[in-house]
Amino acid sequence: MKIEVAIEDFINYCVFEKGLSDKTKESYNYDLRMYSMFLQKRKKEKVEELTEEDITEFLKYRNKIQETTSTIAHNLTVIKNFHAYLLKMGVVTRDISINISRPKLKKSIPRALSMEDIDKLLDIQLDTVFDYRNKAMIELMYGAGLRVSELISLDLHSIDFVNCIVRISGKGRKERMVPIGEYSIYYLKLYLEKRESMLKKEACNALFLNNHGKRMTRQGFFKNLKQILKKQGLKEDIHPHTLRHSFATHLLSRGADLRSIQELLGHSDISTTKIYTHVSDEKVIEDYKKYHPREHKN
Repeated sequence: MKIEVAIEDFINYCVFEKGLSDKTKESYNYDLRMYSMFLQKRKKEKVEELTEEDITEFLKYRNKIQETTSTIAHNLTVIKNFHAYLLKMGVVTRDISINISRPKLKKSIPRALSMEDIDKLLDIQLDTVFDYRNKAMIELMYGAGLRVSELISLDLHSIDFVNCIVRISGKGRKERMVPIGEYSIYYLKLYLEKRESMLKKEACNALFLNNHGKRMTRQGFFKNLKQILKKQGLKEDIHPHTLRHSFATHLLSRGADLRSIQELLGHSDISTTKIYTHVSDEKVIEDYKKYHPREHKN
């Protein structure tokens, strides 16, 4: 089978059988096209011709052009999934990627905002309809620990005001329900009272609208967040995901169970959630050094 045909079949399988999101589809496509172009340079046209060396040389090439370790690790994950699929479908008789180890990644501790910075960020003066929208978005994102993709994909029916719950379609199209607090409910209601004025000629079911009356985009939200950070005198390198990290860290520091946080965040594996225990440990050490009377010798 030709490599290009095999890639197309694999992508279709991932989309229709595995429920791959559009964003992940784009990522898979990009990684496999890079892989395919490299193989073409090695005069390889069919998947049956490929060897373990082709993969290792591709990874060396990616390293040579100074791609990050995490990017190369992602490349290899996609390639491994691709070759596992070829074996599963009976296109090849063995998986040539099975013995190739993933590069070791240095786990970075997610950054979280302090409660003081959260309060400062959320202290938005409500003058225009866009202020009401931004306030509601950030309150909900922090209040429910949402990913930005989850936030902008919310529709009007996603909020259950009676039971104070938001219905979320997360990674892999997995649905979960997360409780939302009084602040989020209050500012969502204020925003919804003014939302109709943002609509143009066409109706839109999206909960959060941009200035064109269409669904808010990731880029649009990030741009708005940058402007708010600047206006509130906060560091502008704060990423939307920082609000999700802050949500988890603040819950943990106040005594929430790790399993509960896992459910709220929609993590399929508890090990992903455990990274927040390191954040909490760092805060304990920091507070000890800062406040214990016997930490510093005068």
